[in-house]
Amino acid sequence: MGVRGLTSTQTGGGLIRILLGQEGRVWREALAAVLSLEEDFEVVAELAQTDEVAVVAARKRPEAVVLDHALPGSLTMPDLCEKLGVSVPRSAVLVLMDQRGGALSTALARLAPRVGVLATDSTPWQVAESVRQLVRGEPVLDAKVAVAALTARGNPLTDREREVLRLAADGAPAKEIAMELFLSAGTVRNYLSRVIAKTGGRTRIEAIRVAQASGWI
Repeated sequence: MGVRGLTSTQTGGGLIRILLGQEGRVWREALAAVLSLEEDFEVVAELAQTDEVAVVAARKRPEAVVLDHALPGSLTMPDLCEKLGVSVPRSAVLVLMDQRGGALSTALARLAPRVGVLATDSTPWQVAESVRQLVRGEPVLDAKVAVAALTARGNPLTDREREVLRLAADGAPAKEIAMELFLSAGTVRNYLSRVIAKTGGRTRIEAIRVAQASGWI
């Protein structure tokens, strides 16, 4: 039996093949083991990079993709989810994220109901049930994450931060941005660091993509 003893008959479908993208081998294998306890689940791939997910999903064509919001790689989470929507449009996507990613959850919420968002402190049963809901075409948006998303709907960036980020989005390095805005390079780097923190991104490129997807720049 699975975590709550649910079978494929109770979920209204057959076997749900899951592709898992999780940062950290220990957590990835632990989550795979938990999901594999469910009678109607089969974990068909365990991956550690967003780029791997995009490639393997197109080949495996799973019914569901479960992703860590902090999964490393050249693709941001919104970009990866949109790419999966093109390459494997019938695959449901569940993103596990913490409450600090309000901006990111706002961008992902726009992709509902194909993409769902669940808090990382959810129980294994909640993860399993959320996967089933998404596969049935039902929306999934964790209440805790929804509050973070609602809080983040207003533009959290100051006018100066938006100016710096717009120039960075055009490819300008910190020194060039500093000259353009009559600032020191150190001040520009501080602005970019604050922007990265506010958007929930891990890099400048992710911050730019999240800000653009949210309409902040």
